[in-house]
Amino acid sequence: MRSRELAFRLATGAFALALAVLVLAIGFELSRQSWLSIQKFGLQFWTTSRWDPVAGEFGALLFIWGTLYSSILALIISTPIALGIAVFISELSPARLRGPLMFLTELLAAIPSIVYGLWGIFVLVPVVRALEVKLGPFSDFPLFSGPPLGVGMLAAALILSVMVIPFSSSVAREVLKTVPQAQREAAYALGATRFEAIRAAMFFARTGIVGSVMLGFGRALGETMAVTMVIGNNPQVSASLFAPQYTMAAVIANEFTEAGDELYLSALVEIGLVLFIITLIVNGLSRGLIWMMGRQSAGRATA
Repeated sequence: MRSRELAFRLATGAFALALAVLVLAIGFELSRQSWLSIQKFGLQFWTTSRWDPVAGEFGALLFIWGTLYSSILALIISTPIALGIAVFISELSPARLRGPLMFLTELLAAIPSIVYGLWGIFVLVPVVRALEVKLGPFSDFPLFSGPPLGVGMLAAALILSVMVIPFSSSVAREVLKTVPQAQREAAYALGATRFEAIRAAMFFARTGIVGSVMLGFGRALGETMAVTMVIGNNPQVSASLFAPQYTMAAVIANEFTEAGDELYLSALVEIGLVLFIITLIVNGLSRGLIWMMGRQSAGRATA
């Protein structure tokens, strides 16, 4: 029995080690393929906003800005909706509706990115253009400056939020299902309303809910095709929601096959490396936040 247990531990440990090796291998290969660009530009690659393949000048700041800006906007839009869906399905929905609603939210997660992009072009972009025209009187504000093209940061953030909602809501729903029923019954026993009981359940599950939100954020960071089709693909740093901009994943998808020299190709691979590093940083920060929240909960429990 002990030998079987040891073999089981070694086998599962090997799988976990393989995952760590895979992450390191991805980082190593991206670094190796982008070494020419790293040698020439160094850390300036992160802070330079010039992208000129003809002159051989490359900087990722334009694409870092577009990636983070669109992802954060999508997170702001999607989080309340995703949590609302999760709360309704797990706490308020009639039993007959719960199954179909769960199926529909999971179906949204299974739709290919290119389908979302086509929907964005034919449905979302005209709606966004009409909204931008109505916001014309506010064009003096930096957030609403620029021509109402429809394609741009606002369209990209909206389509990302639609794509993120199924992931965040599904995880948040499962987390709420793990809250002991005794938590809700205790709240009712103290005279709480249904809203207050649900709020108590969400507070109990806040660590998992934060994890679901950060999972959606990581999903938004790496989205490629749908964003490429609606963001406008114009390399610039702008706070305007109307401005066509660019993301790291989009520039790789658009220009990788057009890279005519080794430095150009190396710069594109380095953008992939930058996106890989940013994703690791975001995941690390989210894990740190979840760990801190878990320790605070444990501290309150022991107190």
